[in-house]
Amino acid sequence: MNRHDETEFLQGADRKLLRWAFLCALLAAISSILLLALSGWFLTAAAIAGAAGPAAAMGFNYLIPSAAIRGLAISRTAARYGERLVSHRAALGAMASLRGRLFGKLAAQDSRTAPDLSGGDASARLIGDIEALEDLVVRRPTRPASLIAAVFAVGLTLFAGWQAALALAILLGALPLLLAAAARRLTREPAAVAALALGELRTAFIDYAAARPEVIAYGLGDRVTAHLLDIAASMDRARAALFRGEGVIAGLLIAYGCVSAALVLALATSPAAQVALGLLAATASVESMAAFARTAMRQASVEQGIARLATLRALEGEPKPQSGAKVAAVSIMLGALSVAPGGRIAITGRSGSGKTRILEALAGMRPAHHRLAVDGVTLDACSSDMLCGQFALAPQDAVLIAGSIADNLRLARPGLSEPEMHAALEVACLDQRIAAMPEGLDTPLSEAGGILSGGERKRLSLARALLAGRPWLLLDEPTEGLDAATEAELVRRLGGWLDATGAGLMLVSHRPAPLALAQEHVDVATIATL
Repeated sequence: MNRHDETEFLQGADRKLLRWAFLCALLAAISSILLLALSGWFLTAAAIAGAAGPAAAMGFNYLIPSAAIRGLAISRTAARYGERLVSHRAALGAMASLRGRLFGKLAAQDSRTAPDLSGGDASARLIGDIEALEDLVVRRPTRPASLIAAVFAVGLTLFAGWQAALALAILLGALPLLLAAAARRLTREPAAVAALALGELRTAFIDYAAARPEVIAYGLGDRVTAHLLDIAASMDRARAALFRGEGVIAGLLIAYGCVSAALVLALATSPAAQVALGLLAATASVESMAAFARTAMRQASVEQGIARLATLRALEGEPKPQSGAKVAAVSIMLGALSVAPGGRIAITGRSGSGKTRILEALAGMRPAHHRLAVDGVTLDACSSDMLCGQFALAPQDAVLIAGSIADNLRLARPGLSEPEMHAALEVACLDQRIAAMPEGLDTPLSEAGGILSGGERKRLSLARALLAGRPWLLLDEPTEGLDAATEAELVRRLGGWLDATGAGLMLVSHRPAPLALAQEHVDVATIATL
């Protein structure tokens, strides 16, 4: 990972919070070093004074050092708590900002040319891989604070002698390089395997959860469970190797502290109390460099997270806010047939002939396979913004989000009022059903529609398409799953809505009742393919 990558992923971090986290980390590190150093000096000096006799002991002032030691212990604890609180707050804000930016890039993509990422894969990257980057923010304030504290410790070690201080400075200077080399050797490969397995596991969980009715219906639970356990076992093995590597690095840090203390003791030339001060300052200085050890241990996971997010980072474009303003209707060419604004066309043909594909192509969801044009421009040359401004699609398979009924309707356009929602639900023959619910429009739904039946989900999707207020309405099997009476009423209300708004209609239906809405029927076989 280079500096540019780190800077990009830290864009969302609150700089003020990071500065406060740095100050807290610096205070905690210096307090820790002073606490040990002063304790070493105090205990040794008190022991020497006591050994010198009652007179020397009586003359030894223990009140001020004792108060200082207590104060340093309190400041160290408070500063450590403050550093963790502030740095994690900055990290959570940074991750939320990064998720928003990357999701915005995904949302801004033209569906016809966007990378082929499943919902599970995209979710795994936006959740797990970004979560792995938390260390970038949490450890950022501690590293410079550790360096400053190490320099401070070297200064205290001068009390034990300049040779001891020089030796400590050399050891501390080499420590970050040693930790980084050990981390690369011990953690890089298992971190890569663990990141890959975690992403695969998240993707599998999300995709299998979406298909849970089929998994249950066809008795595939055992096979799905076995597949998930295989992925989990691979991830567990990689994580075990990763933790073993982290344990070795932690042991290396402890051994390094022992070597540093022994070297300072061997090179010390000052009186015993000052040697004790320098010895414990040296020990604390190695402990203060633990931030570099934690960074080294997590670095491989961070790099893997960044690598897996590369696909999302490379996306061009930013989401554009919905204006809510209506655009002028334009004509549509279906092969050689020109359909004027406000026209009502039913596309007919046998199953699998491409009717749904035409609607999805007009909505900008898929590349066109037929000769289609909008306002005289071939469909492949039309921008996604242009298609989005012209067409509102109620698809055959209604897609809902986890949220309330109102949340699902508000996806249509900004600023929707409750009366507008109720009016659209009335056209979709869903108003009485929603009104009978205790929470009404605030009734929560899952992605699968929750308490709504298949036909009700389809009608909720239809209401959402009506609320979009686009010049053209694209309906794919709008009455599928409805009884005859409800179907007839829905067709009647839709006809009234089309008359009132002047919206155009592109309809696909195998049921005869909705076909009455169309002024003309076009067989898909007559529309030339590309």
